Order: sequence, then C-alpha cells, then structure tokens
Amino acid sequence: MIYCLYIAVSLCLIILQVTLIPLLPFSDKIYDLPVPYVLYLGLFRPAWKTLPIVILLGLVMDNLSGGPFGLFTSIYVWLFLGAIWLRTFMHASNMFLLPFVVACGVLLENLVFIGMVTIFELNFRFPADALRIATIQVLSALGTSPIFLIFYNYTHNRCDSWMFKRSREADR
Repeated sequence: MIYCLYIAVSLCLIILQVTLIPLLPFSDKIYDLPVPYVLYLGLFRPAWKTLPIVILLGLVMDNLSGGPFGLFTSIYVWLFLGAIWLRTFMHASNMFLLPFVVACGVLLENLVFIGMVTIFELNFRFPADALRIATIQVLSALGTSPIFLIFYNYTHNRCDSWMFKRSREADR
C-alpha cells in the first residue's frame, strides 16, 4: 500500500513539473520539484523500500525531459544516497536544517546540468543569466521546500497510521 502512495506522489510531481509548470511565465526559475521528495525519501523512509521509487521517478523524468538518458536518474540516485548518508549524522526531524539540505540538492542538480552541457557542447559558453537563475532556484527551494516536506511527512504518517490500524484490525 505504501508503494501506491510513493507512486501517486511521484506521478503528481511529474505531471505538475512537465505539464503545469511550463505554462507559467517564470517556469525557468522554478527548481525541479521531485528533488525535495527524493531527499525526503532518503532522510525519512527506509532505503530498501524507496530506492526503486527513486529510480523509477528518474527514469520517467529522463524519458520526458529530452535530455541525455540517465541524467535525472543519476542525479536522483546520488541525491538519495547523499540524504541517506546525511541521515547518519544529522537529526532528520530538524525542520530548520531541511530547507538548507533541499537548497543544496537543487544547487548540486544545477551544477550537474551545467557540467553535462559543458561535456556535450564543444563550444559551450556559460550563459549570462545562469548564475542568476540558479540563485533564484536555490532561494526558492529555501522558501518553498518546508511546505513540501511538511506535506510529505503528514501524508506518509497518515498512510502509515492507517496501515497500522488496518493490520491491527485484521489480527483480531
């Protein structure tokens, strides 16, 4: 049942990212919305249950993005593994630090994108507004990621308590 929730949230984020966000006039300044979810899964959920969801999310985003295949998958997997590593020494329920973790994830994603363009383009020139857009994306991640993280935490806790309640009723 929890996999249904993981897949439903992932699909909602993909639909929002691919269909609705490009219609906004400032769509180039909005960060990749699955990043906070991938970091949430790495920080708060069991790794063996959520790694397949992260890979699936990356594969779907790779298919829809039109970029080099494997780019989103590798970014999401590395962010997920980084979040698991952070979990070893960071108190994950500290809501003050979590927006900074998401902002760092958005910054790392932007650096990987710029690195990929540099590798694939022979005559690559750094765009004049790339630093400004990356800064806006990181700052917006600082501002909006607590809303997403609280929503994810609330939704997953409700689903967990519902499943626990159903399993106790089934045992009677």
